[in-house]
Amino acid sequence: MEQDQVWDDHAARNYDTPGTGMFAPEVLEPAVDRLAELAYGGRALEFAIGTGRVAVPLAGRGVPVTGIELSLPMIGRLRTKADEAEIPVVVGDMATARAPGAYTLVYLVYNTISNLLTQSEQVACFRNAARHLAPGGRFVIELWVPELRRLPPGQPATVFHSEPGYIGLDTYDVLQQHVVSHHFRFDGSRQAELFRSPHRYVWPAELDLMAQLAGFALESRHADWEGSDFTADSRSHVSVYRLPAAPER
Repeated sequence: MEQDQVWDDHAARNYDTPGTGMFAPEVLEPAVDRLAELAYGGRALEFAIGTGRVAVPLAGRGVPVTGIELSLPMIGRLRTKADEAEIPVVVGDMATARAPGAYTLVYLVYNTISNLLTQSEQVACFRNAARHLAPGGRFVIELWVPELRRLPPGQPATVFHSEPGYIGLDTYDVLQQHVVSHHFRFDGSRQAELFRSPHRYVWPAELDLMAQLAGFALESRHADWEGSDFTADSRSHVSVYRLPAAPER
């Protein structure tokens, strides 16, 4: 399944959930606060900008934001919130597309690097980030930690979330490092709605090696945007990679 088929009109229409889920203030505001700090007064580039969940409030903080996005329907949703002059967007793949200018910050949030389904594409994404950054610039990735410890022996699936009206199920192919997330939404009827998205999961150590191949060094890693310690039990991480600063003259 190609990513532009996953993020189609239907997905774009249902992506925004104002005030809840990934749009809940307690989820979104710490991310925007931290990214505004890491932009350090410069320009920011968001890979896979989507409907502008992060870009719109970040631009509202005075950070000039540009985006790269493969899905035209997602860009269409963004355009209901901000026009091209406010948040320019380049249509293309985040592993290869080029946005004009140089940036102090490139960021890729909410597990989106896993939408690239091969290791080579993920390495290319790091290299693309490096191409866009000024010396000393930072690349920030928010990513989940693969939950293979929860996978029962001989079973390919885990439930990652369950609440009234929703069940989230991941099915793993551990040989290929692939996982498909299945999102079931239902009400009191016999009908349910299913949305599926394929991913390639990445361990933190592998992510760090990708960063090194692109010229980055790990600056910090925390369990969340508030800066909590990253431990063996953390379910996700926010990793900040940095390019070398320009040599002093």
